[in-house]
Amino acid sequence: MRSDNAKQGLNRAPHRSLLRATGHTDREIDQPWVGVVNSFNEVIPGHRHLNQIAAAVKEGIIAEGGTPFEFPTIGVCDGIAMNHEGMRYSLPSRELIADSIEIMTRGHQFDALVMIPNCDKIVPGMLIAAARIDIPTVVVSGGAMLAGHFQGERVDLKSVFEGVGAAKVNQMSEEELKELERSACPTCGSCAGMFTANTMNCITEALGLGLPGNGTIPAVMGERIALARKAGYQVMEMLEKNITPSEIITPESIRNAVAVDMALGGSTNTVLHIPAVAHAADIHMNLAVFDEIGRKVPHLCSMSPSGEYFIEDLYRAGGIQAVMKVLAGDEILELDQPTVSGRTVGENIDQARVQDSDVIRPLDNPYHEQGGLAILEGNIAPDGSVVKQSAVDEQMLQHTGPARVYNSEEEANEAIMNGEINKGDVVVILYEGPRGGPGMREMLSPTSALAGMNLEKDVALLTDGRFSGASRGASIGHISPEAATGGPIAAVQEGDIIEIDIPARKLEVQLTETEIAERLEDWEPVEPPVTEGYLARYREFVDTADTGAVFKK
Repeated sequence: MRSDNAKQGLNRAPHRSLLRATGHTDREIDQPWVGVVNSFNEVIPGHRHLNQIAAAVKEGIIAEGGTPFEFPTIGVCDGIAMNHEGMRYSLPSRELIADSIEIMTRGHQFDALVMIPNCDKIVPGMLIAAARIDIPTVVVSGGAMLAGHFQGERVDLKSVFEGVGAAKVNQMSEEELKELERSACPTCGSCAGMFTANTMNCITEALGLGLPGNGTIPAVMGERIALARKAGYQVMEMLEKNITPSEIITPESIRNAVAVDMALGGSTNTVLHIPAVAHAADIHMNLAVFDEIGRKVPHLCSMSPSGEYFIEDLYRAGGIQAVMKVLAGDEILELDQPTVSGRTVGENIDQARVQDSDVIRPLDNPYHEQGGLAILEGNIAPDGSVVKQSAVDEQMLQHTGPARVYNSEEEANEAIMNGEINKGDVVVILYEGPRGGPGMREMLSPTSALAGMNLEKDVALLTDGRFSGASRGASIGHISPEAATGGPIAAVQEGDIIEIDIPARKLEVQLTETEIAERLEDWEPVEPPVTEGYLARYREFVDTADTGAVFKK
């Protein structure tokens, strides 16, 4: 056991003495050491209950003869961090989370890990750490929030962001917005739609590092506690058999995860996080994989923010295992891939059944013939960009309009709120990429404001930053190379004509290559808004969005 390095032999008497100070017995010191990474904090609603999950995990570990050692990691609530300085720290937190877990695990020589995330960057941060450390690991999330109810309709956090835009144009009163605010987030758990947190929890299950049910069992159900206890049991089995993440995270399981992502219509943030996990596992992956699989895998689940269903509906309809069962019918998945359940993907889905064929459509009756995400390229995005095409109104799949150019989210949001954006416009938000932001902020406030003003069918948004999993409409992000590095998006000026053709995967400005090059010769970068502290260091090390915004090696 790895932990023998810290506990066995005469020379380790001081180490054992310190463990006795924490109340551990000889038996507990001698047993395998299992790190329990608990991202609990009192800020994030998805994490508020994670101590209960951790307690159940530890019960499972103890029952199977292991000694759990719980330790924390950080977490940022993207919703609370949205549309201000705080959002600069969300994506960068992913790397800190992975690093902190590596430090704790290597420093204390744990034999195995159970990771307990729930929200946006915490899930991929833990997956990156699992791939990098490569000891037996199970991931068990805290589960999804239930939807709220407002004026006879089910609502979620996205509804409140859009309510702000509606209130600005007097389509909703301030009193109604206050009522919506009080109703939309009724329980603990990750926000109720197929936003980034729930998408990544579902991806974890599809990848094989989470047990069946990890992605969809609601946070408030006893079944979630039982799943956590089972994770404790299962990590001990993995330790006994020495099954590590490198056997589970493979090119084939990565493709399985992307296929499920496409069927779900998941968050565009997966185009950052899945490549980052692959990178940590030394698997080469580029954006072409998303487009290749997206063209073959249909969109089967119409989930909020663009559809009517919530995670609780997907759970009752059979969950991720049922989605995978449908995809397996067309030989889309690699079924012999191992998982933390101790069974292969094929064995896991053998008993899965679709309980509601409208929540999980069959292959011959999908919501869309292609998957939820599309990768666009063109003269302002030569290295790619991403859009959730399943959340785009049909009339906006092809759009040509004048650019309205802003150098920050704040500038764009102010223009939207002041009624300066007209039907047909293409809002271009520059200097929000991984380096330019720095931190690649999400643009949920601008997209939600436009939706609340009923402009999502008439106005497109482009950015080298990113969009929240709760965004909908023609919101095209991750434009690479970014403006801060002199990418061609930096050459776009007010009034330039932008052409968007999502079915053809094209994103162009009506300028010649010569005109773009001439403009870039005179280009001077905007001074970054943050030049000190962690974000300054992050800016120096982070790579481009098309790589997953990983740190350069």
